Amino acid sequence: MLTRKTRSRIVASAAVLAVVTGTPQAYAALGGKQTPSHQTESATVARGKPYINTRLYFGTGRPDGKPPVSDKQFLAFVDKHVTPKFPAGLTIQRGRGQWRDQNGHISREGSYELSVLYPVSEARDHDADIEKIRSAYKRIYGQEAVLRTDDHERADF
Repeated sequence: MLTRKTRSRIVASAAVLAVVTGTPQAYAALGGKQTPSHQTESATVARGKPYINTRLYFGTGRPDGKPPVSDKQFLAFVDKHVTPKFPAGLTIQRGRGQWRDQNGHISREGSYELSVLYPVSEARDHDADIEKIRSAYKRIYGQEAVLRTDDHERADF
């Protein structure tokens, strides 16, 4: 019984000391070693080479009551407009989204997320390719927009 009380007092004292000194309580109570955050980041091994991951989000709803863009139509679009510019590979995911149009109307629709990964050194060349893809989809399917996001990443194949 005396051992439990003594241990409880030690843990409680360590917790109080941790709060006062700023050490996370879990480390203090468990006796773990804490690594400063600036050391954690530098200790991470960077693998791969610098790439850009561009994601394009394509809505399938069409104006004027036309039927939504079908899987067959979208894949034909990819074959014609995307694959020739990114033959090394791409990823397509089916999704659901919503969009508020220029008139303020919110529509919910099926969507596609297309992701292409390319070396940072090719970013300037691929920027024009990606903009052509976006423009073609908007023109062909009457879309107001195709969302684009670009993330810097490291990739290793």
